[in-house]
Amino acid sequence: MMFPRIYPLALALTLFAAACGKSKAPESAAASSETKALTQTQTISVVHVTSREVSAAVQATGSYVAQELSNVAPQSSGVLVATPVDVGSFVQQGQLIARLDDRDAKLRLDQALAQQQQAEAFVRQAQQRIGLGQNQTFDANTVPEVLAARAAYESAQAQAKLAEADAKRYENLINSGDVSRSAYEKAKTAAETAQAQANAARQQYDAQSNGARQNFQGVATQEASLQAIHAQVAMARKAVADIEVRAPFPGYVSARPVAVGEYVDTKATIATILRITPVKLQLQIPQIYAPSVQLGLTVEAAVSGFQDRIFLGKVTAINPSVETNSRTFIVEASFANTDIVLKPGMFATARIVLPGSTKGIFAPREAVLTDPTTNSSQVFMIVDGKARVAVVQIGEQVDGMIRILSGVAEDATLALDHLQDLYDGQNVTVTEGSVPHA
Repeated sequence: MMFPRIYPLALALTLFAAACGKSKAPESAAASSETKALTQTQTISVVHVTSREVSAAVQATGSYVAQELSNVAPQSSGVLVATPVDVGSFVQQGQLIARLDDRDAKLRLDQALAQQQQAEAFVRQAQQRIGLGQNQTFDANTVPEVLAARAAYESAQAQAKLAEADAKRYENLINSGDVSRSAYEKAKTAAETAQAQANAARQQYDAQSNGARQNFQGVATQEASLQAIHAQVAMARKAVADIEVRAPFPGYVSARPVAVGEYVDTKATIATILRITPVKLQLQIPQIYAPSVQLGLTVEAAVSGFQDRIFLGKVTAINPSVETNSRTFIVEASFANTDIVLKPGMFATARIVLPGSTKGIFAPREAVLTDPTTNSSQVFMIVDGKARVAVVQIGEQVDGMIRILSGVAEDATLALDHLQDLYDGQNVTVTEGSVPHA
């Protein structure tokens, strides 16, 4: 009676044990495969690095920036009617890059010109009133009314002097009894009358002179008004000229955020223009090199995407202050960039060539594995029969040899082939006779 109950339990245990045995079998196989991979040996060729005397240099990284950058804005507000340039266009200095609606500006200019003509007519009229010709210096005595009054005064003065002389003569004669007293009185009265007329003529002369001077002040007032209108005309002409937005220097258009039909004010950016011939490289240099870096030193720069090319520039500016957090200072180098290969924003690794020399480590180019997407380089050093990966910083290339700036010792042995197949810690076998010096 007990057997039927025990049999199902035993069967279940048997099946469970079998299942466990089957699940462990693949795990053991995978572990065995992984162990086999780790112990796999790669046969490679190797090379010893070599050292040689090279120019002393400061290694640095930085980014290219435009020699000049201008966010061009209009001098006046208005509606855009033309934008003849686009992104990527090269423009010369003074070339038109945008035009605003000019109708209002031209109307204001016409109005100012009309006011100028009217003011010029007023000046001519004021000059004619005092007999003043164009570009003639004012002299009150040259005014016709003043001339006439002066002549009348001089004539009256002469008549008064003559009458005074006659009266004086008659006074002498009356004492001697040669003339009657009535004749003397008559001569005396004539002299007094002549002197009164001379005084009146003098007053008339002074009045005419003062009137001429006052009229000249009117001319000066009209001329001042004319000068003010000249300024208005000049401003109106400038307003007409300002409807055309022109490039401040030769360069490339990197942005043009506006379009025809938009209303823009004096704060709007019509276009961004870059001068990239030459182009600047801004480098961060540790402060310990401050005594060594000087203006005019040669700069060699490498850019991702141009692995086989070294760009040459010159140090053109050194920032006199050191950044307190990084303890670095900025050095600017200028590159001719005549072929427009270097673009603002590009990252570069560079070396500033210093006077003197130092020891550099070199290896064949084939021994260095470079990833162009990350601009990083690595080598595999052979240590105790294993490949050990080392991230390195590379420098210039000379005759198929590449300089290793950091990450490798002077006595290192490097893998020369199968770099894509190697991994860190892999066992390697060196082929016979494959350990030449670089």
